[in-house]
Amino acid sequence: MCAVSAYRPRFGRRSCDHLGMSSAGTPWWIRGLRIAFAVLAIVALVWIPIRSIDDPYYSMTNFFSYFTIEANILGVIVLLVGGLRDPAGRGWQALRGAATLYLLITGIVYAVLLADVDVMLTDRWINIVLHRLIPIVIVADWLLIASGLRLSARLIGGWLVFPFVYGVYTLIRGPIVDWYPYPFIDPRNQGYGKLTIGLIVMFALFALLAALVAAMSGAVPRLIGRGESRSPAS
Repeated sequence: MCAVSAYRPRFGRRSCDHLGMSSAGTPWWIRGLRIAFAVLAIVALVWIPIRSIDDPYYSMTNFFSYFTIEANILGVIVLLVGGLRDPAGRGWQALRGAATLYLLITGIVYAVLLADVDVMLTDRWINIVLHRLIPIVIVADWLLIASGLRLSARLIGGWLVFPFVYGVYTLIRGPIVDWYPYPFIDPRNQGYGKLTIGLIVMFALFALLAALVAAMSGAVPRLIGRGESRSPAS
C-alpha cells in the first residue's frame, strides 16, 4: 500500500511510481499545478477591485467581507506556499485542511443557495474560477496529497473557528452599514429567529463537512494502494 503524504514522518518510503508520487515529498507536477492555479486565482481576485476602482458605489470593505473572497485568499496562500516550499509540518497541514474545508463550503453553498444571486462577481469567468474551479482544485489536492492528520474534535473545532467568527462579524457589521453579503445571513427579510435556526443547521453541516475533509485526506493514493495490495503478484 502506498500513500502520498506531505506530513512525511507518519508514512514509510514506499511509492506510487506510476503516478509520479512518492512519500518523500509532493511530486513536481502537482507543485507546478498549485502555482499555476494560484496565479489564476490571484488574477481573478484582483480583477474586480482594479476594474471598479473608479466606481463611487464600489466598497473594498464589502468585497473583502465575502466568505468566498476570504476563502480564496487562504486558498491562494496554501497553493502558492505548497507549490514553492511544500512544507511538511502538522501546523501547515492543518492550514491546508482549513483551506480545503472553507473552499468546499464555498463551492457547495454557491451551488445550492447562491447560483442565481448577485454576489458582486458579475464576470462569468471570475465566478467560475472563485466559486467552482479553485474549490475543485484545492479539494483534489487534499485528496491526492495526504496530510497525516488524524480526525479529532480538536482539529474540527479549530477549523470551525473561522466560519463562526465570520458569522459573528457579519451580523455585527450588517446593521451598522445596512449591508449583508448573503441572503441567508440577512435578518432583514427573515427575522432573527428563522436566521438563527438556519445558521445552526448550516453550522452543523459545516461540522460534518469538516469531519469528512479530515477523513478524506490522501484518499486517492489510499484507494490505489488497496487495489494494488489485492491484485495477484506478478
